Amino acid sequence: MTDSRTPEEGSAETDDGPERPPRYEQEIRWAEYIKAQPPEVWGPQQNAVVNGQIESAQAVDVSAEDRKRIREFADEALRAEGESNEEGEDGE
Repeated sequence: MTDSRTPEEGSAETDDGPERPPRYEQEIRWAEYIKAQPPEVWGPQQNAVVNGQIESAQAVDVSAEDRKRIREFADEALRAEGESNEEGEDGE
């Protein structure tokens, strides 16, 4: 499944240049930050972001059908992530 905001590999919109889009830079900075700080520092910050996202999602009026479709997608993504983590552990 593709992310509609992410260009397909090989398309004219892909970022093959040396500069990465700003969102990747933010992710890299966050990863470096959590490596350098103890969980007691960054944990509450991450919780605040996640809680804000949950509150925003709850404020949106979503039909029961859409809610079910979203839940199925999330469950499938979590299963796939678990399977890929298991494969990575077996290969080491």
